[in-house]
Amino acid sequence: MRRPALFAFLLIQYYHTSGQFFPSPGYPQNEFRDPLAIPIRLAANFGELRANHYHMGLDIRTDHRENLPVFAAADGYVCRIKIEPFGFGQAIYIRHTNGYISLYAHLNAFYPALASYVKRKQYELERWDVSLDLPPGLLTVKKGDLIAYSGNMGGSQGPHLHFEIRSAATPGSPETNLNPMLFGLPVADNVPPVFRGLSVYDRNKSFYEQTPAFVPVKKTAAGYEIALPILILKSADPGFGISGFDAQTGSNNPNGIFQGVIYDNEEAVSGFQMDRISYDETRGINAHIDYPTQQRGGPAYQLLFRMPGYMHSIYKETKPGGPINLQDGKIHGIRIELKDAYGNESNLNFKVRFQPEPEPGPVYAGKVFYPGMLDGFEASNAAFYLGPACLYDSLHLVYLETASDAKNTVSSVHRFGNTEVPLGDTMTVRIRLSKSEIQKQHVLMQWSDGEDFEVKKPQWLGDWATCSFRSFGNFQLVLDTLAPVIRVPGIVENANLRRSSRIAVIVQDNYKKVKNFRATLDGKWLLFSNDKARAFLYHFDEHCRPGRHELKIYAEDEAGNGSSALLHFSR
Repeated sequence: MRRPALFAFLLIQYYHTSGQFFPSPGYPQNEFRDPLAIPIRLAANFGELRANHYHMGLDIRTDHRENLPVFAAADGYVCRIKIEPFGFGQAIYIRHTNGYISLYAHLNAFYPALASYVKRKQYELERWDVSLDLPPGLLTVKKGDLIAYSGNMGGSQGPHLHFEIRSAATPGSPETNLNPMLFGLPVADNVPPVFRGLSVYDRNKSFYEQTPAFVPVKKTAAGYEIALPILILKSADPGFGISGFDAQTGSNNPNGIFQGVIYDNEEAVSGFQMDRISYDETRGINAHIDYPTQQRGGPAYQLLFRMPGYMHSIYKETKPGGPINLQDGKIHGIRIELKDAYGNESNLNFKVRFQPEPEPGPVYAGKVFYPGMLDGFEASNAAFYLGPACLYDSLHLVYLETASDAKNTVSSVHRFGNTEVPLGDTMTVRIRLSKSEIQKQHVLMQWSDGEDFEVKKPQWLGDWATCSFRSFGNFQLVLDTLAPVIRVPGIVENANLRRSSRIAVIVQDNYKKVKNFRATLDGKWLLFSNDKARAFLYHFDEHCRPGRHELKIYAEDEAGNGSSALLHFSR
C-alpha cells in the first residue's frame, strides 16, 4: 500500500518484459496492506527451504518484540481459527471479498470479540487445540482493522508474524498458497540472488545411486563462473543443481530463491518458480533438493530439473523431462539464471562437453522399486508396501532383520531402505509380534534412526501390527506399560494461590507422546493451553472464583496408559 509508484511500476514492467518461460501470474497489486504497522523486513520468504516442506508464506520481523498489533490485510470476514501446540500456534484466517484468504500465525492473542468467541467454543468442545470454521457475517473486518497481537506461539523459534495469501474460489474448495511478494506488498528489495555452488548429476542413473560432482562458483565483474574453462562430463544427459540464497535490501538474512532457469546455448530448458504451492504438495521439497547431500550435512542444492516422481511440482519444462542433450560431443554454453520476485537477477555461465568414459556398471543389493508403482517387500516377520507417490526416483531397497534384547522390545528390529532417501508419501509397515501372549493394547510400533524415534498405535490382524510412516529406517514393536508422570511444580496440597497468576502442569512420558490431557476444576472442564508441548498452563480467570477448589488432572499416553493427580487449593 505504501510502495512508491515507481517501485510498483518496475514490478509490473518486470512481468511484462521478463520473457515467456514463466509468464506473469497476474495477481492484483496493492489490494493487501502490510499486516503490521512497521516496515516489512523478512526473516523468511515464500518457498524458502525447510525440513520436509517449503516455507509457505512470509515471516515478518517484529523487532524481537511480541504483542505488536496485527491488522487485517483487506476487507473480509474471519473464516477459520486454528490453535495447536506446534505449527501455527494461534492463527487467524480471513476470507476476503476479492476471493483470496489471508492467514496470520504465531499470535499471542486475538482481538476481544474473536477471543471471546474462541474461548466459548473451547469450553463447548472441551478442547484447547481447536480448528473452527466460522460462517460469513459472524465476524467481519475492514482493511486495517486490529485483529490480533503478534507473538511466538507454536512452531516459532522467535517473535515474528507468519503471513500467507491463499487462493480458494469458494468456501470449502482446495486452497493453494500464493507468493505474497507478487501482490505489491511494500517490501524494498534491490538485491540480486547469490550463487554458492554448482552440482552435476547423471540423469541416466538413479538420483540416489550416484555420486554427484560439486563445482565451486566464484563471482566476477561479469557475473558468476566456475574455475574450469570447460566442464567435461561423462554423461550425455546431465542434470544441474545450485546452492545459493536471496536477500532483501537492508538485511543480511539468507532468504529462499524465487526462480531459477537453465539455458542450453541460450535456449530455455527447464526451471522452477516459487509462485504457488499447496500444503498437499509442500513435502515435494525433498524432490527439489539434493536430499542425500543435505542429510550428510552439505548445503541444499536446488535441482534445475524435475525428478521422475515429482508430479505436483514447481517446475516448467520446454520438453518432457527437461533434458540437456550433449550427445553431439560439442561444447555447449550453459547459463543458469536466478531471479527474485522483483526481477533482481544473477547469472552463472559455464561451458560443458560430453566425453564418454567407459566404467563398470555398479551392482546394488536389494529389490528395485520405481516411482508411480504400487509395490512391496515381504519377509517372514515384516512387510513394507510403497504407494505410487512414495518414491521420486527408482532405486534398490535393502531389508535387514536383527534380533533385539532391548528391554520392552517385542519383535525383531526390521531395517528397510536408506534414511538418505526421502519418501513423498506414507508407506505401510507390518510387523509380526514375537509372543502372542503380549498385551497388544499396550504395544506400539516404533520407527528410529539414530537417536530420533517416533511411536504409533498400530492396527492389529492376528499377531501382525500395521502402521504408516514417512521415512525409511528401523522399525520394531515395543511394549509400553508405564503411565505418564504428572507434576505440578511449585504448588503443594492446600496451597493458597491468591497471588499466583497461573497453574503449570508438566506431563512426562517414557516415549515422549502424551495423547490426552484433561483437567477439571470442581468437576467442570478447565482450559489449559499447551504451547510447544512444554507444559500445560491455566491462567486464572472467571472460571476460578475466590474460595477452595479441587483440581483433577488426567493424562494418557499413546499406548493408553493413564495417570491422575488430585490437588486442592484456595484463592
